Amino acid sequence: MPSTFFWLSLCSLGEIDMTANYSEETIRTLDWKEHIRKRPGMYIGKLGDGSSPDDGIYILLKEVIDNCIDEYMMGFGKTVEVTINDHRVAIRDFGRGVPLGKVVDVVSKMNTGAKYDSKVFKKSVGLNGVGIKAVNALSSSFTIQSFREGKEKAADFSEGEILKNHPQRNSTEKNGTLISFEPDPTMFGKFHFIDEYIEAMLRNYTYLNTGLTILFNGQKFQSRNGLLDLLQENMSGEGLYPIIHLMNGDIEVAITHGNQYGEEYYSFVNGQHTTQGGTHQVAYKEALVKTIRDFFKKDFDASDIRSSIIAAISIKVEEPVFESQTKTKLGSKDMGPKGPSVRNFIMNFLTSKLDDYLHKHGETAHILLKKIQESEKERKAISGIKKLARERAKKASLHNKKLRDCRVHYNGTDDRKNESTLFITEGDSASGSITKSRDVNSQAVFSLRGKPLNCFGLTKKVVYENEEFNLLQAALNIEDGLDSLRYKNVVIATDADVDGMHIRLLLLTFFLQFFPNLVRNGHLFILQTPLFRVRNKKETIYCYSQEEKIMAMETLGKNPEITRFKGLGEISPDEFKHFIGPDIRLQPVRLKKEDDLKDILGFYMGKNTPERQDFIIDRLRVEEDPVEVA
Repeated sequence: MPSTFFWLSLCSLGEIDMTANYSEETIRTLDWKEHIRKRPGMYIGKLGDGSSPDDGIYILLKEVIDNCIDEYMMGFGKTVEVTINDHRVAIRDFGRGVPLGKVVDVVSKMNTGAKYDSKVFKKSVGLNGVGIKAVNALSSSFTIQSFREGKEKAADFSEGEILKNHPQRNSTEKNGTLISFEPDPTMFGKFHFIDEYIEAMLRNYTYLNTGLTILFNGQKFQSRNGLLDLLQENMSGEGLYPIIHLMNGDIEVAITHGNQYGEEYYSFVNGQHTTQGGTHQVAYKEALVKTIRDFFKKDFDASDIRSSIIAAISIKVEEPVFESQTKTKLGSKDMGPKGPSVRNFIMNFLTSKLDDYLHKHGETAHILLKKIQESEKERKAISGIKKLARERAKKASLHNKKLRDCRVHYNGTDDRKNESTLFITEGDSASGSITKSRDVNSQAVFSLRGKPLNCFGLTKKVVYENEEFNLLQAALNIEDGLDSLRYKNVVIATDADVDGMHIRLLLLTFFLQFFPNLVRNGHLFILQTPLFRVRNKKETIYCYSQEEKIMAMETLGKNPEITRFKGLGEISPDEFKHFIGPDIRLQPVRLKKEDDLKDILGFYMGKNTPERQDFIIDRLRVEEDPVEVA
């Protein structure tokens, strides 16, 4: 029996409704489409509006393409065509085509599909045929067309409900399947597709399936060299040594080191980008450390071996087990029902192939050894202050000086229950407003004292010596990488004035300099707050731009009251709830391949004042002169 205090605590948190009547009438059975629409997070992670690469509209896209890739992996169809016109998506493969008598069933009946037959789809991405049903249920318009042996069968749906089951007819189309759909705006709101995210997804498919061609709105994506191409395309500069590219049957790896802080991994299972890693990535890191230790016959610290590594691994597993429907983390411990363990398979491959490569390429081995020794030297140089820094962080946490924590924390999965956000603010008034209006279950606040240090060009030693950086690192729990990151979303929340922008730039420099993977993995955001409040006696509209203000004035009519927000502290807690709740606007901080961190940080934060002044002045002139823009 729970204590009275525990029982009352649950009631106060809204977990138990004491007035609810629990009876036979409260037990409901949902049909498949109703369940998907009521619990979309179980099937596509989160909804979102397309501003983040893991938003649901991209998962819908991926679920359809996964089926095309499965056809290709089984040897059918070398081309996939993806067309997106505004909100409408069309995806055509040239595989075998869905058996015509099952066209309706495969997109509308749960537990129906060919993925249960391992002979037909031996090492597929899709496992249960659930994904395509989720696409159907979450689309306002959905059509499936199958072309097979001179025949065509089609069916139209809306929100999972069949609208028209077209009769079978003759066709001159090549074999394959065409899925077209439009995500439901009642589920995804005012969503929009960002080509950059889609292109990154499609490139990954081609890296993992050499010989496959994907056409996206006419643009062609292909890869001849697999993971070697992937690393070359994603690295902003040259590696310290030529990329080590090894492959054999069901495994392919690529490895090099750079000069950046942190570790960068790209891991895949059966062509699926496992963004949150899993058993294969853990085994890869372990095998890499063991092989290098054995080769050099030195017991290097694992962090020194992996520091600044850029690596990719792809494996093919029979009947893989993922930790969620979105398949971003592998849970399988074995390569298949009768195969070796994932760990042993990867360990045996790397300890043999990587060791052999290093013996044959002495120059690469020498550069690698030098890099490890440099990392070791830097680590030892700051080891003396680490203990003191950790004690300071622990003491500060106990006294709650900086961090107003939340109750749930990110655990590396795409379970929405574990999504949490840390707002980084400056000043008592701004942090006070957010602290009072936040959701204490999932939103935390870290309060800065004044402007952070400009850390451009400094070593990681400064992270431990500087109190603000030390406590921020401890709050995020990212000293040893992102595996233990406590918050999925790290949000810089500063005023939209000159001082606020400067603080934002200093924080971006800190993360880009020492923790670039936080940015690369899509965890860093800028909070967008309204610039204006336009209201009359009946309605209030918050505006995030001059254009929105003009539209609001037209909507509300004559002489509305207009307030210009100058800082976060001027927004009352009651109003702030609107801006950090379900309709929160977050601008993701993104890195592109062409973004050279050293050059970017050097330009904006280095000692090139005249050059930077000219840059600012030129852009001010453009802003002031619309003719010049034209």
